[in-house]
Amino acid sequence: ARQCFHALKLIKKDCLLSLRVSRCASTASVPRITTHYTIHPRDKDKRWEGVNMERFAEEADVVIVGAGPAGLSAAIRLKQLAAEHSKEVRVCLVEKASQIGAHTLSGACLEPRSLEELFPDWKERGAPLNTPVTEDKFGILTETSRIPVPILPGLPMVNHGNYIVRLGHLVSWLGEQAEALGVEIYPGYAAAEVLFHEDGSVKGIATNDVGIQKDGAPKATFERGLELHAKVTVFAEGCHGHLAKQLYKKYNLRENCQPQSYGIGLKELWTIDKTKWKPGRVEHTVGWPLDRHTYGGSFLYHLNEHEPLVALGFVV
Repeated sequence: ARQCFHALKLIKKDCLLSLRVSRCASTASVPRITTHYTIHPRDKDKRWEGVNMERFAEEADVVIVGAGPAGLSAAIRLKQLAAEHSKEVRVCLVEKASQIGAHTLSGACLEPRSLEELFPDWKERGAPLNTPVTEDKFGILTETSRIPVPILPGLPMVNHGNYIVRLGHLVSWLGEQAEALGVEIYPGYAAAEVLFHEDGSVKGIATNDVGIQKDGAPKATFERGLELHAKVTVFAEGCHGHLAKQLYKKYNLRENCQPQSYGIGLKELWTIDKTKWKPGRVEHTVGWPLDRHTYGGSFLYHLNEHEPLVALGFVV
């Protein structure tokens, strides 16, 4: 028994030694993966030697980053004001999605006052507002039941006069209206960098480079991004966008801000049983599955889209 135990100890020692050697060998054979050029500068990467890094530049009056409801509304209003004052204003809008509206999650309850200010004739123009709100419901959920809560006049849960929309469709329609007014829209071009004048003011933006391998090396199809210079640059890229973060750092914009709080929102579009489908109904809940220390809740928007669709969301 003593001899067997001694033999096992020797075998275990040999196994651990061989494992250590194989680990060292496998680690040595793994190449270093080059990540973003802000971490591993291209001027110090031999694979980028001789690559033409010159960018073509365009001049505009206004450049807008992001083709969401805010960016498109800004572009439309600028062109409307330019027409009212008989001025020629070049407005360029860049959007990372391949199509306008492709990165917008469907489902929203829209208060149409701003849309009516932008286009008083939105109905005649065919805006995709197909589902006026017909009913509001609110409840507190427990693990086993639902406690209905009355919605009193004046509460924010009253949606009379509002519309349930598929926001992606509305954004796509806004894009069509903007193009008709002469806005230059560039889908598929992500704004990657804020450009600055020598005095520190914003000069414009540069779009992303294309033709880069996953390991950070240039492909044969590499092309430098486009520079868009403007008198005014509007950042409508959403909360805490990567360009906004560049501006925070450059101008120290968050020096006196309170700590940021975050929410997580999940949203899906469901096809449900037709007997449970109530077009125009808006439902909100709080409570289960969240505990009493966690703020959040759910929403259900019953769409009138010729099939039993419900926009379902949950926010924490």
